[in-house]
Amino acid sequence: MSFDHYRRSFLGGALAVGGATALPGVLFYEIAQGRAPEEGVSSKNRWGMLIDTTQCATGCDACVTACSTENGWAMKTGPQDPQWIRKVELTNKSTGQKHNLPLMCQHCEHPPCVDVCPTGASFKRADGIVLVDRHICIGCRYCMMACPYKARSLVHEDLHDTQVAHTPRGKGCVESCTLCVHKVDAGDNTTACADACKSEGHQAILFGDLNDPNSEIAQKLAHLPSREIRADLELNTGVRYQGI
Repeated sequence: MSFDHYRRSFLGGALAVGGATALPGVLFYEIAQGRAPEEGVSSKNRWGMLIDTTQCATGCDACVTACSTENGWAMKTGPQDPQWIRKVELTNKSTGQKHNLPLMCQHCEHPPCVDVCPTGASFKRADGIVLVDRHICIGCRYCMMACPYKARSLVHEDLHDTQVAHTPRGKGCVESCTLCVHKVDAGDNTTACADACKSEGHQAILFGDLNDPNSEIAQKLAHLPSREIRADLELNTGVRYQGI
């Protein structure tokens, strides 16, 4: 084979690979699991959450524990430890009233983390789920600085027995809540945190399709007051809160 022939073959293959990874809604792990590109996600759905802070119990961390178990990150408390979801206590300075709520990636329609990522590792799927492609994340942490919710963290520790097949993680990569994307893609349409909250009898976390007018979450949002955290940023978050 001549050098020119080899060069053309190499460039053609590289372009083919590059084009495959750029298809909207297609992820590396989807291909690895046998999902064809034409089966990618659709913008007809937008997955999100409605969290009722009046039902979120003080001292309960069932949602945090469930997320840790489901996705294989250890529940540590150090400032550099990964934490996909955390419990936050808010206090009304005027009344002294306190609210507990889980805080995670808000899966914004206009995510600042995606805007600042230099490699395209941070991206938003067609169905609104914001993710990190660990294969091209360089750990620069620009997205961590851009996120107004402090919802992202960098993996510092070596990963051994904590890994789970459906949520591959990588040392030196940034990660955050994925809305249990593996469950969504499997058709379960639920999250580990929502299931755990329901099992505890609190009913504080409701997951569903914001674009489906017949879904429970869309109907509640249409008839009950709710708000975004930092609505002034006009990010149109996929996670909404009641009671604050």
